[in-house]
Amino acid sequence: MCELYGVTRGGYYAWRERPPSEREIVDKALLKKIETAYDKSQHTYGSPRIHRVLRRAGETVGRRRVERIMRENGIKACSSTLYRRTPGTSRFFGSVKNQTHELEITRKDQVWVGDVTYLKAGGQRRYLSTVMDRHTRRLLGWSYGAERTSALTRRALQQALNLRRPAGEIYFHTDRGTEYLAADFKKALKKADFIQSMNRPRRMNDNAHMESWYKSMKSDMYHRYKFETDGQLRGAIRDYIRFYNNERLHSSLGYQSPVEFEAA
Repeated sequence: MCELYGVTRGGYYAWRERPPSEREIVDKALLKKIETAYDKSQHTYGSPRIHRVLRRAGETVGRRRVERIMRENGIKACSSTLYRRTPGTSRFFGSVKNQTHELEITRKDQVWVGDVTYLKAGGQRRYLSTVMDRHTRRLLGWSYGAERTSALTRRALQQALNLRRPAGEIYFHTDRGTEYLAADFKKALKKADFIQSMNRPRRMNDNAHMESWYKSMKSDMYHRYKFETDGQLRGAIRDYIRFYNNERLHSSLGYQSPVEFEAA
C-alpha cells in the first residue's frame, strides 16, 4: 500500500499513530450535534436548516463548515421524485374570480388557502383536504377520506374554524375544483363570512403556497413509507402536521416554525 501511494513505511505509521487535531475533535463534536438535529427533523433538514438549528442553540459555527461535515458523512435531506396526476379541466365559473393575486398579505387571518391531493393506503386511493393560513403557513384544518367531494373540503374548513374564528374581511382561496364550487361549500363560506377566491384560468401558481405544503409533506413523509391501512396514514398525517406547525423551520418565516411566527 505504501508503494502504491508513494509514501514511506515510517511516514505511514507516524500518520496512523498521530493524535487527532483540534479541528478534527471539534468536527466530531459538531457531527454529533448535527446528527441530533437531523434525527429530530425526521431526516428532512438540509444544511441551511441544520445550521439555523445549531445557531439557535448557541453554537458558533459557519454554514460552510456544517455543509462540509454533512457532505463528508453522507447526511442530506431526504427527497423523493413527486408525481402528480393531471386532473380533468374543471368548468369555468365566471362568478368566482381571483381576489388575492394583487393583495398585499401582511397579517394572519387575512387569506386562508385550501386544496386537495390524493394519497394511497393499502393500494386504495384516498384524498386529503387541507386549509392553511397563507401569511403564517400554519396548517389550520384537514380531512381525510375515500371520496373527493365538497363534504371532504367542508370538514377541513370546519376543523380550521374550530381552531379559530377570524373576524373582519378574510379571503378563502383555492383552485377551481368542483369540490370548492359546490353549492354547499359556498354556503359554508358565506356562513363564516369568507370572500371566495379561485385561481385564474391556466394560472396554477395562484395557489402555490398550498401546493408547496403538499410537496413538502410528500417528500418529508409520505413517499418515505408504505401505508397499509387508513389508520396508519391518518396517524402519519397527524404527526407530520404537528411537526410542521410546531417544529419545522421555514426560510420564508425567518427560520421559525409557523407557531413561533404567529406568536411573534
